[in-house]
Amino acid sequence: MSKGFGDLMKQAQKMQAKMMEAQDALAAKTVEAAAGGGMVTVVVNGRQEILSIKIDPEVVDRQEIGMLQDLIIAALNEGIRRSQEMWAEEMKKITGGLAIPGLI
Repeated sequence: MSKGFGDLMKQAQKMQAKMMEAQDALAAKTVEAAAGGGMVTVVVNGRQEILSIKIDPEVVDRQEIGMLQDLIIAALNEGIRRSQEMWAEEMKKITGGLAIPGLI
């Protein structure tokens, strides 16, 4: 095995360790997203897991259940999108902006 290949493997191992640390750190970070002017708010972590949903009691109306469902979907999708952006930014820090397929 050549010295260059060995160095490359060491760099890859360091990057993998940094990625594992980043995943753990991202699990602790959260983003918040809202829909309907704040009538529905969700909190999503860096693993794209929904941690909480808050619904303004004024939006709960049996006649408007369809609107409530749409607001929940909109808030969840926005929360997941923000979480993915947070993930991509963290991965760019680790890879030095190098686009590695499957990571970013």
